[in-house]
Amino acid sequence: MSTDAEAATPDESRTEAAERIAALETRIEELEDAVANATAAERDDEKSMVIIATQGTLDMAYPPLILASTAAAFDWDVTVFHTFWGLDILHEERAADLKLSAVGNPNMPVPNAIAALPGMDRLATTMMERRIADNDVATIGELLETSLEMGVDLQACQMTMDLMDYDDDAFYDGVTVGVGAATALSQMADADLQLLV
Repeated sequence: MSTDAEAATPDESRTEAAERIAALETRIEELEDAVANATAAERDDEKSMVIIATQGTLDMAYPPLILASTAAAFDWDVTVFHTFWGLDILHEERAADLKLSAVGNPNMPVPNAIAALPGMDRLATTMMERRIADNDVATIGELLETSLEMGVDLQACQMTMDLMDYDDDAFYDGVTVGVGAATALSQMADADLQLLV
């Protein structure tokens, strides 16, 4: 008993092979398109993280930068979107003079009545700066530089820039300025991890 393959003529076999090759080529093109259109996380199994930084005090400038630079060291794709007071972290002049608030901080070893006295914020800031220096902790400027060198996308919110009347050139070199909330939300939706600081 003959099989279909045995019954097929050489022309039919060539036609069938050509059809199979064309189908494979079409499938390869579809897969290549899918890879080209995939996010970095989908393409390389690379982790991605978006951090929203909303506060600009000395103590609150550290968490987003430490998390961002650490994740970047593990080859994560990291974006930090700075909005409202968090924008001061990226502002060259203001970042050099971030303060620590003594009032309303439950970890301060003084009651709020004393923390509210004139000069207490400056004292608390000086004490923290001394502790940072004594423990060889990186400064905000150093963490910003490290983050940028490691490819962290530090973004400045356009609406906040307008609100605070900040010019593009007021920020550290390498900062992505004029980013809108819609862009930040889109990046958050695609990220593996989203944090609000």
